[in-house]
Amino acid sequence: MSDNDAENADFVTPPPAEPGDRVAVIAPSSGAATMFPDVLDLALERLRYCFDLDPVVYETAEADPDELRENPELRAADVHEAFRDPDISAVFATIGGDDQVRVLRHLDGEILRANPTRFFGMSDNTCLASYLWTQGVVSFYGGQLLNQVATAGHLPEYTERYLRRALFAESLGELDPAGAWTDDPVEWAREDFREAEPEYEDNDGWRWDVPDEREGEVISGRLWGGCLTVLPWLLAADRAVPDPADLEGSVLALETSEELPTADDVRRKLTVLGERGLLERFDAVIVGRPQTRSREDERSEEERTAFRDDQRATIREWVREYNPDVPVVFDLDFGHTNPTAPVPMGGRTEIDTGERTIRFA
Repeated sequence: MSDNDAENADFVTPPPAEPGDRVAVIAPSSGAATMFPDVLDLALERLRYCFDLDPVVYETAEADPDELRENPELRAADVHEAFRDPDISAVFATIGGDDQVRVLRHLDGEILRANPTRFFGMSDNTCLASYLWTQGVVSFYGGQLLNQVATAGHLPEYTERYLRRALFAESLGELDPAGAWTDDPVEWAREDFREAEPEYEDNDGWRWDVPDEREGEVISGRLWGGCLTVLPWLLAADRAVPDPADLEGSVLALETSEELPTADDVRRKLTVLGERGLLERFDAVIVGRPQTRSREDERSEEERTAFRDDQRATIREWVREYNPDVPVVFDLDFGHTNPTAPVPMGGRTEIDTGERTIRFA
């Protein structure tokens, strides 16, 4: 069966985990987690003590990064093994990267469809999330170990609350804005990483941009998308991309990465999605709050504010170039800032433009 044969089949949300369950820890993207073993250890401790899970570390999570890059089939094999194991109730990616698109040719959709398991990952794991989408399997964009479970200092209550729902509940339910957020790039190599609290900023809520004719409308559709840096790679390789017709009436989720793309970069990437006939298909768009600084790129408060403003304006303009009256909701808590909620790719999403609420079925 080809990658796209299951696109029109009914979607399945994998069964929830239970406290005490075994969960897989794999590296389907980069092997960079091995460079920061203390941070990975912190993530494993939080899985054990915050969520009462039994993490099982698979071969790729401890493999040499060069070996993983040279052998993408090893990463696919760990994905298959984790999904096939009846004692594994969830699968966690350690970290993202930049070449998971090379893994997709080695995946067997029949294995993943026959053994639906809750998968947690983001950034480059957009590739695996979209592949699972084409197989009719819901996955969770978030809950990645180094970025979101092993946050510096404390584990934010917001992250814990929504990751707990994504793990143990039938659905994520209604989404609320986080009270505060951070993109403070605390160095993973710091000796005091566990105690180093990042600087959090007050959250002024989501930004709703709804055309007048769509005000008061309740929009319901299946979620697809991920990291805007990664999605054009899938389109260029023509792998794990739904047929545009199968996205009709869906909801697009977008967020940008720690590469801090310029407004022109965002415009070019959205143009790719538009020219492939995707942007016109969505009934709504939700956008994660952008990261505005990184370990390599510190910016002033004025520069960070301008970056966010420019990115919102560019997304608004270029999504509507192809889909003129689509509602867009900005600054949701998913993606590369913290805290985060793991949003269900392939899950049903309800956006009430009158009540200004978002709910995941």
